Amino acid sequence: MAIIVFVAFENGICPPTVQDRIILIMELREIATSSVLCRIALRVMDEGKVLHWGLSEMGLNTLRRAHAVLPINAVQSEYSMLWRGPETGAIPVCEELGIGFVPWSPLGVGFLNGAIDARTRFAEGDIRGVEGRLAPESLPNNLAFVEVLKVWAERKQARLGQIALSWLLAQKPFIVPIPGTTQMAHMIENIGAPSVSFSPSEIAELNAAVAAVSIKGARLPDVVQAYSDVEAPATT
Repeated sequence: MAIIVFVAFENGICPPTVQDRIILIMELREIATSSVLCRIALRVMDEGKVLHWGLSEMGLNTLRRAHAVLPINAVQSEYSMLWRGPETGAIPVCEELGIGFVPWSPLGVGFLNGAIDARTRFAEGDIRGVEGRLAPESLPNNLAFVEVLKVWAERKQARLGQIALSWLLAQKPFIVPIPGTTQMAHMIENIGAPSVSFSPSEIAELNAAVAAVSIKGARLPDVVQAYSDVEAPATT
């Protein structure tokens, strides 16, 4: 379980010093309970260093306990056509509690914008090379998602990645994906995703096409997956 801190500063107020940030990060790494986590978040909010806060990849009981002590603004977890686990976990809880949901890796580490095909092999050190869903034996099956995206990209006169992002935006009004990129062209493409809209019948059709594809292969290596959905102890 990890914490994400959303910082916003108004009227030109300076952000926390580097020392403040280092202290905060070190304290968060030592968090043992949800109550301690909330106390740290409340302290830095009272000091005016942080205006909003959230959790990432946490267990659902931890989310509920933390929110009861100090209301959470957003939850960040992986969510895309390639990983739909939050649909039966974090997203319903966020909807119930009025918490925003921020999907990370909304383009499936490049998979959903067509950057990967059945012949793709990853360089040593690239974490995608140890993800079961992107293994050579899994790619032919999972590329069915790309075929779905190609159909809709043609229908909407949009890029594959824009369809993948607009699909996320259409799932719930409180979902705001955060695609990452190092290229200006991709950033411009990504911010164009909200201009792609679906009618109720279209999103139902697209949802059915996505649901018809069974993902083959594990989301992450076991050693990494072990850090997701972890519950913080309830007591100090």
